Formats: sequence, structure tokens, C-alpha cells
Amino acid sequence: MLGIKFIRENSDIVKKDLKKRQEKEMIAWVDDLLKKDEEYRKSLQESQNLRAKRNKATLEINEMKKQGKNISAKIKEIKELPSKIKNVEEKQKELKEKINYYLMRIPNILHESVPFGKDDTDNLVVREIGKKKKFDFKLKSHGELMEHLNGGEFQRAVKIAGSGFYYLKGKIALLDLALQRYAIDLLVKRGYTLVEPPFLMNRKAYEGVTSMADFENVMYKIEGEDLYLIATSEHPMASMFMNEVLKEQELPIKFCGLSACFRKEIGSHGIDTRGTFRVHQFSKIEQFIFCRPEESWKLHEEIQKNSEDLYKGLKIPYRVVNVCTGDIGIIAAKKYDLEAWSPKEKKYFEVGSNSNCTAYQATRLNIKYENKKGEREFIHTLNNTAIATSRAFRAILENYQNKDGSLTIPKVLVPYMNGITKIEKE
Repeated sequence: MLGIKFIRENSDIVKKDLKKRQEKEMIAWVDDLLKKDEEYRKSLQESQNLRAKRNKATLEINEMKKQGKNISAKIKEIKELPSKIKNVEEKQKELKEKINYYLMRIPNILHESVPFGKDDTDNLVVREIGKKKKFDFKLKSHGELMEHLNGGEFQRAVKIAGSGFYYLKGKIALLDLALQRYAIDLLVKRGYTLVEPPFLMNRKAYEGVTSMADFENVMYKIEGEDLYLIATSEHPMASMFMNEVLKEQELPIKFCGLSACFRKEIGSHGIDTRGTFRVHQFSKIEQFIFCRPEESWKLHEEIQKNSEDLYKGLKIPYRVVNVCTGDIGIIAAKKYDLEAWSPKEKKYFEVGSNSNCTAYQATRLNIKYENKKGEREFIHTLNNTAIATSRAFRAILENYQNKDGSLTIPKVLVPYMNGITKIEKE
């Protein structure tokens, strides 16, 4: 979130940014937030004065008792102080709750390079990479090909878990693991530490990394417990240093997250019932970085290159888009989407996103670093999908399928497939 001090000192910048995001209602929020912040600070001073008055009177009463003086008048004088203090503190609590409500929902300040737009149709194409292969036969959908190759079970998964879940079998299951190892090896060679995080998080930690108001309806909650299944390893990695102060010499900290991800995926787009593109459970390798503020924009491009290099290695045509003001969400200051080419539908589809969250998550999570002068400052965080295997499946199964119904394995994955170069119907 944005710190209250920043908003006090830069309310015009915040309002200008909200106008770019087309968040007209929130512009009024800023004025109300500042008003309530002023009231809250006055009430703090008021309660402090009342407590000081009570403490002083208590000392005076004790002294009067020692001197044998009548204390009834003094007792009467302070009789109403406890109820006054209680009323002020209740007001403080109400004000603090409203202030926090605003702070948790006012979005991050956008980078100047974020294009203006209303929705994803206004996202700006940065570059297109790779040659699109031409096919002289009718392509199968990725789910249909998985079933044809006896590598995916969708209807049987429905019996035990419902729509949006699937079984992977045989060489297709091996392909899932191959994609994960391929991404892990590239990132580890580039200095990223492999992390397998907890698959469950409590609400306090979750509120630090994402907008629960926007995200809670797509998350799975454990009944009767303060725990949620993670939607991505980004979230537990971001929370790892919650309420900690890191040393400058430790930075940047670069993580490669390995996890299953769980999402309800509620929305108009629906669930992929015969495929893996939009599902409730999938595997993902995630990049995550903690760094000094002056490093974050350079590292934003670094993690973008990592994800692009993975798809270049797979020889999947892709494009990069700069996500516009109306599509970016509240956490990121700038976001790139990586979109792979679908030869079946003749369009690009999202396979990953890359966000520089600047100090927004760190402020919510209270993660700072101490520089060599001993000064403390909020850290910057970045996250980027390396490989979401459910999305990569669609790209590979469409771009590498053959006329006879077999699937050629991308060369970079063959070592991870135990030398298998082609998957054929068994």
C-alpha cells in the first residue's frame, strides 16, 4: 500500500494517478482519508492529554492523602475522565479502521511508461518474437490432443473433484515435470535460489501481498481455520520476510518458487473443462525478487528477459505487451504480459505476467532494509511467471503437434524427458 505519510505529502500525485486509472470514486477517497487522518491524529493528542491529566490528578490525590487533606473534590474532578478516554479511543478505532480500509485499496503509483487504456484491448504491444509455423491439417485443441495421447483425464477428474481439475498421465505427466526442471535450471544458473514454500497462508500474510477484496473470491479457504491455499508461490515468498529488516548487503534476494497453485477462477471466462488453460490447480515456477528501490526497474527487465528466454528456448512464438492503466490492478506500478501464439485460434494468449510492485507490498508487509548509514527504507518487490505448465501445455501441444496425432518434444526439453523426442498414441 501507499504509506499515509506519502499520501499526506503527495495527494495531488495520488489523485492524478487515480485519474489515469479511471478510478473517479477513489479520488474522493483521498480527501476523506486525509480528513480522517487529521481527525485521528487530533484524537491521539486528545487521549494523550486526558491520560496525562488523569495521571497528574492521581499523583496529586496520593500527595493529598499523605498530607491528610480532603480529596473528595479532586475525585469528583477526575470522575468523568475514564469514560472520556474510552469514548475517544472508540472514535480512534473507528477512524483507524476507515483509514486502513482506504490504504488497503488505493492502488500503487503507476510508472510513467504505463499506457493509458480502459481494458486489455488497449494494452501496448512491445515486441513480437518467433516465426509462426503453418499447418496443412486441422489442429486438435491441446486438451483433445492430451486425451488422444492418453496423457490427460478430464471427465474422470470431474467425478472426484469437479470441473477444472485433471489427471496427467504417462509421458504428458513427464512433460509437466520437464517444463518445471527446464525453468528451474535456467533460473538457478542465473543466481536464483530455489524455494518450495508452504501451500497454505494465513489471512494477515495474504493481506500483505494482494487485495483480499479483489482476490478472496478466487481463493480456497480451509474451513474453520485461518488458512488459505496459495494462488501462486509469489504470495508466500513475498511474505517470507514479513515484519523484518534486511541488510543492504543481502540485496537483491532472488527466488525461484516451485509450487502447485490453487484458484477458483470465478468469472465470465469460465473453466477449461477439457484442457489445462484455465483450471483450479496447476504447477508454476515463479520468479521473485527483493531489492533496493534504485535497482527495481533494471531487475524488472531482467526477469522479463528470463521468461522470454524460456519461450525462445522452446521456440514458441510470443509477444510482450505493456499492460494499460485500466487493466493493471492495484498492486503493480508496471506490468508486462507474455503471450504465446495459438496456431489453432490464430491469436496470442497470456502465459505469464511480470510486475514491479515497487514498495507497495513491502509497506503492507512491513519489510524494510537498513543501508550502510543505518537508515531504514521499504524494500521493492518484483514477481514474474517463469513457466505455468498449464499455460505452456497449450502452447506446446498446439505448436508441436503433427498430422498423425503425435507430439514432437521441443529440443530443450528432451534431456528432461529421458531422451524421448516424440509422444505417440499408445
